Amino acid sequence: MRPISFQIEKRSTVSLARAGVLRTLHGDIKTPAFVAVGTKADVKGIQTAQFSELGVQTLIANTYHLYLSPGSELIERAGGLHKFMGFDGPIMTDSGGFQVFSLGEGFGKKVSKFSGEQAPEDGVAVFDEDLATSHGKLAIVDDDGVTFTSHIDGSLHRFTPERSVEIQHQLGGDIFFAFDQCTAPTATYEFQKEAMERTHAWAKRSLAAHRQNIDANNKQAMYGIAQGGQFDDLRRESARTIGAMGFDGFGLGGSFSKKYGDDSLQSALHMLKELPESMPVHGLGVGEPEDILLGAEHGVDTFDCVVPTRNGRTGGLYTKAGKIQIPNAEYREDTQSLDPGCECPVCLHHDRRYVHHLFRTHEMLGPILASMHNLYFLTHLTSQIREAILDDRFTQFRDTFLSVYKMR
Repeated sequence: MRPISFQIEKRSTVSLARAGVLRTLHGDIKTPAFVAVGTKADVKGIQTAQFSELGVQTLIANTYHLYLSPGSELIERAGGLHKFMGFDGPIMTDSGGFQVFSLGEGFGKKVSKFSGEQAPEDGVAVFDEDLATSHGKLAIVDDDGVTFTSHIDGSLHRFTPERSVEIQHQLGGDIFFAFDQCTAPTATYEFQKEAMERTHAWAKRSLAAHRQNIDANNKQAMYGIAQGGQFDDLRRESARTIGAMGFDGFGLGGSFSKKYGDDSLQSALHMLKELPESMPVHGLGVGEPEDILLGAEHGVDTFDCVVPTRNGRTGGLYTKAGKIQIPNAEYREDTQSLDPGCECPVCLHHDRRYVHHLFRTHEMLGPILASMHNLYFLTHLTSQIREAILDDRFTQFRDTFLSVYKMR
């Protein structure tokens, strides 16, 4: 018996959208679902006890960061991530491939998974200019793995597929990802092909390492990640290859252009047609409302992204009418809730003028309330998408939402 199972409850009659239940040893995830990012075993500014009222079913933590601090051995001694952070729901762990990419190919470029954006909140930066001078790039990739220096203190480390799996076994998440080579969306065809083939080789090794650990194999599920960059033929080949390896699920990996009107995400989603129909799909780093709708339309079941807390910390708020910047002067005497009609704990108790005041006076509560609201907005959006699929009205819901939501 596998540690997770995925039941599709309803399929859209006009798209690939589907509603399901992903069952894990720590509870069920009703899909589509937004997965909160808990990179360092915390969702920034939000207590574990608040997850339920914010609609958080599950979160994803990061292998790279937790390996460096506090250390996977310490977390294992604590009883795994669930006991360490006091959360008894399902937990995913990302292999840290993107962070290593930030150290290596993406180093110094401020590249995120979406080209044209600033580096993500947990993108890695050099702590010391002398370190950059003495080591050049902070990560070197070879066929066996990646050698990298810590962004914290410059110490030297080595990740191989087997080592990444070992660390994630120690972390004890319900679902974890194979180590892959993430690439920039601007990389050449030749480089993307090389990275894809290396990712496939690492996927085989990761899966073998996982299957050999009988205890972990019975408790933890493993997702493979496909690559291929902006090239459709590579992405389709990668999806077919990863989908046939015997993973428990699939991770939509890589980087996409985020310029409005660009179709690279939509193009990448076409690779999902190459997968077994019953395989659960996770969208790594896919979290803007319009992208979640697009992903759900193509059969993505779970999504994670740092945008709720990253935007929240700078005063960016999601509303049904689009994003607003609450520190702006226009909200100084605005008595509306952050998003009129929203039933999150923040909107039920506070208005825009109050949260505006908190940001203008640099009170720490401001970013916390904004992050809470944003997280609820995205978990509620995926919940609404699920209900729309169950009622076979996904297309109508999508069109109505986007007709009001201003994509900026």
